[in-house]
Amino acid sequence: MRIYVISCNILLNGGGIMGKLFGTDGVRGIANKDLSPELAYKLGRIGGYFLTKGKKRPRMVVGMDTRISGDMLEGALSSGLNSAGVDVLYLGILPTPAVACMIRILDADGGVMITASHNPVEYNGIKFFNERGLKLTDETENSIEEYILNNLDIDYLPIAGEVGRKIRIENPLRKYMDFLKDTIDVDFKGLKIAVDCGNGAAYKAAPELLQELGAQVYVIHNDPNGININVNCGSTNPDEIKKLVLETGADAGLSFDGDADRMIAADENGNIVDGDHVLAICGVHMKEKGKLKSNTVVGTVMTNMGLDLCLKNENINIIKTKVGDRYVLEEMLNGKHSIGGEQSGHIIFLDYNTTGDGILTAIQLLNVRKERSLKLSGLAGIMKVMPQVLVNAPVSEEKKELYLDDEVIRNKIEEIENHFNGNGRVLIRPSGTEPLIRVMIEGENQEELETCAHELANLIEERLN
Repeated sequence: MRIYVISCNILLNGGGIMGKLFGTDGVRGIANKDLSPELAYKLGRIGGYFLTKGKKRPRMVVGMDTRISGDMLEGALSSGLNSAGVDVLYLGILPTPAVACMIRILDADGGVMITASHNPVEYNGIKFFNERGLKLTDETENSIEEYILNNLDIDYLPIAGEVGRKIRIENPLRKYMDFLKDTIDVDFKGLKIAVDCGNGAAYKAAPELLQELGAQVYVIHNDPNGININVNCGSTNPDEIKKLVLETGADAGLSFDGDADRMIAADENGNIVDGDHVLAICGVHMKEKGKLKSNTVVGTVMTNMGLDLCLKNENINIIKTKVGDRYVLEEMLNGKHSIGGEQSGHIIFLDYNTTGDGILTAIQLLNVRKERSLKLSGLAGIMKVMPQVLVNAPVSEEKKELYLDDEVIRNKIEEIENHFNGNGRVLIRPSGTEPLIRVMIEGENQEELETCAHELANLIEERLN
């Protein structure tokens, strides 16, 4: 029996740093409170120093999503980079994956994206990439944290002509869109596509690219005003794209989050096609084309069991990591795998880009639809979603991790998994932010799952309180 434990850190709180800056996806907090311009400046100065140390006239790209706080944080961050002698190649508003892509296109020494992804508008974040477009190693993040948390300063203080400058890059979106076009061999003529841009960074690139590829495009939430990003729209609110598909008679719907590193689709009937479905559809197609390296798809412990069964039927291996795209990417790099991702629509096509890329995912999915001449519902039918039940067990912060030490709880988990006989599983997930243990059970019978999940949650609550 394998029990997975998932946890996350509280990064910033109440305007003060709590000893940990970097989470699984950069530094994130409420802008101008937790994530202040002062902290952004320090991150730019110290981060720029560690990423470009020893390089002559280093350059780093900087982009952001559509949040109102983006300009404030970008100005501070870029000043910090300039103070470390780093030239800032300013990209303006564009998707996170475009920043990773532009690092390689411009042969830069690293990059920074200012975004809080799918989080509400009051949040923002700072995400670093190295010269390969990869997220920073734990070692580099720890070095940056040590300097900032201990008020240390860099030992290189450029003056005169050695101070960095800010350079505006002409039409970076065009370069990114051309890169995306080169990943497919077909056009989308004859397809009607509905698009929800989430009032985020995809607002221009997604509809324009699809139109250039020949699709008839119906677009909503493509008018960002700084405060409407992710508000009742985008990939975390899929009802919007379902409705648009049904209203327009579209062949497919595509919904993006704030920084466009995720995409959730809808088929022609308005049924959601999530990241697990995309992994199934694209993974099987890649195998048929001889492009599935190591015959493996990478998911996470939260991946629906339906994907396991689908891939097993196609003689494709699946490897599961902890939740978080950084862990998916780490496994993909180590194992030289070509596709991996999360149920949330965060999909990495490592042959093309080094991070989750919502627009790339969208055109790869549509590429399969066009090549196979099948409706999206038919493609998605390759995977049967297994029912899931999630129940929370209130447990004090001090005792959240102790369930593994309780023999009665362990025996109950084993009893449930033995009962399912390979057709179900138990996942225990201590909350990283609340005094809760989350109990998730997957299987074939919804009613049975409800009973088992509540019994286990009640037992955990009884034993640990």
